[in-house]
Amino acid sequence: GIGIREVLLTSGCPGAEEKCIVRVEECRGPVDCGWGIPISAGLACVKMSCIYIPPENRFKYVWKMLIPSKIAHILPDDSAVMEVCRGTRSVTFQCETQENGNIIASVKYTVYATTETQTKKPRRIKTEQSRTATDAILVFCVVTGIIVTLGVIFAMIFMILHW
Repeated sequence: GIGIREVLLTSGCPGAEEKCIVRVEECRGPVDCGWGIPISAGLACVKMSCIYIPPENRFKYVWKMLIPSKIAHILPDDSAVMEVCRGTRSVTFQCETQENGNIIASVKYTVYATTETQTKKPRRIKTEQSRTATDAILVFCVVTGIIVTLGVIFAMIFMILHW
């Protein structure tokens, strides 16, 4: 759901704790929300992070490229942070954090294509439309103000002449 979620580890926590909070983050996916926010996202590349707590070398990380209607492609990168450069189409990646062969956390990222990041023009169109509407309202107010002012002046002149 839309809101905030806590990312928890269910195994590998410090001390005798059964669960520990890794971080709190914005949740934009389905109710079970496995979508993350990249560490950094530029026009050319995106840097993504698996879920972990220090020391990061205590876990194994498995990065997958998710392809619709196909088996996920496992990537050779086994680090906690991965950098991907944008291509010609959107790609979804998933990182599974594993400890002793068990998946203890998972996060997904969608890396949008270069063309999708550059074609965000609806906001400009809306801005131009709102400027046009604002200009029309401004002209209406100015014209109305001039008419009312002239009416008041004529009324004062009429009152002075008939006094």
